[in-house]
Amino acid sequence: MEYNNLLDKMVKEKGFFRHNKYRIIEANEENIEIKVELNENSMNPYGFAHGAIIFGLGDTVMGMIARSKGRKALTRNANITFLRPGAGKYLLAKGEIVKDGKTACYLRANIYNDKEQLIAAMTSDFYYID
Repeated sequence: MEYNNLLDKMVKEKGFFRHNKYRIIEANEENIEIKVELNENSMNPYGFAHGAIIFGLGDTVMGMIARSKGRKALTRNANITFLRPGAGKYLLAKGEIVKDGKTACYLRANIYNDKEQLIAAMTSDFYYID
């Protein structure tokens, strides 16, 4: 239940998640997906999704996965590879845990456009703070 409370908090309270208008599409211990509708405020000067909104989307989905294990976690390191411009109506991030350890976990996230094309791939390790 703590995880469901965290999801409610992310959606209802002020903060990064709500400011960027991220939406939870699916969330359980096996699968987490977050979507963001693109608008003029999420674009870079060239008219594509800004790298920061893409990075934030991937980091957020991985953080939710780390937290779904019932532990508090912070991003320790993250890497992103941009594969194509972030164009379209929305972006969708899907994440998975690769390895869960005692003090840290290693995760992967893929970010897709509205045509289901992979636009960015991320990996990250999160440090457990509890």
